[in-house]
Amino acid sequence: MINIKDILNISSNADFKEQTLKVFKFQAENCDIYKRFLNFLNINPNEINSIEEIPFMPISFFKSFKILTQVDSYEKIFTSSGTTGENTSRHFVHQLSVYHKELDAGFKHFFGNYEDYHIFSLLPAYAERTGSSLIEMVEYWKKQTKQPASEHYLYNHKKLYEDLLKAQSEKKKIILIGVSFALIDFAESFPFEMKNTILIETGGMKGRKKEITREELHSILKDAFKLDKIYSEYGMTELLSQAYSTGEQLFSTPPWMRILLRDTEDPLSLVPHGKTGGINVIDLANLYSCSFIATDDLGRMHDNNQFEILGRFDNSDVRGCNLMVVG
Repeated sequence: MINIKDILNISSNADFKEQTLKVFKFQAENCDIYKRFLNFLNINPNEINSIEEIPFMPISFFKSFKILTQVDSYEKIFTSSGTTGENTSRHFVHQLSVYHKELDAGFKHFFGNYEDYHIFSLLPAYAERTGSSLIEMVEYWKKQTKQPASEHYLYNHKKLYEDLLKAQSEKKKIILIGVSFALIDFAESFPFEMKNTILIETGGMKGRKKEITREELHSILKDAFKLDKIYSEYGMTELLSQAYSTGEQLFSTPPWMRILLRDTEDPLSLVPHGKTGGINVIDLANLYSCSFIATDDLGRMHDNNQFEILGRFDNSDVRGCNLMVVG
């Protein structure tokens, strides 16, 4: 029996391995698309005894198939953003409460207690459509802080500026999470010294501004808001968990999430530590979908399970590095 509580309480490598193999066996048996994928590869799930042997399903499958362990039993559909006519990813969420439990555990792991914060969001494009997992996350965060009803501001930078100044006069810490192009616009219109604030960029320059590196983006935001560091989020429609960097361009995962790097020429082989490879994500919170996803991103592993994003294979819809080209 697999319990989401046990997954979110992983506290050691041994725990992670045990839960990962349990989730793999469960999904190999109950997720029809993943099961067919393994059959196509002639993989016998009963012969998989280590994390390194687990095959990762291409993320593009979410654009063509319903990835579920509980057939036709879902409470929410998260969808990726995309240009007109583009086939977008769909993540069928069996139980929204599982996502909320992951958000609770993830927030505590990275930031502490909800009640210590005021949370602000600047997420045009995401907030202007339905089905965004990012909007679901931020709105859930805000509810847990018990702050008064809050808006996403969209393009009302003056109101955001005024509300941030007001919040800075109070004792709580502040989180401002925003899509990159909107944060740049805000920085140009209302540069000021942000105090007691964590600024999180989620990526997102597609079709809005000239493509720049994440390093350049952070430099602009640090100069405008007099901040020592900018946080980044790495999340995507197809996952339930998020990784964060705290200003060093290195992302950390919560204990139930892990990154492995695959050989770009042989997708079933892994590359050694320090080498560039395709990013494979293990997200055990994605219990009722698929927890083993081969993304279209390129990365490099560092110590302490931290990873660096170097670019990607194509124009995939990834929040944490949307069109952040490598300089």
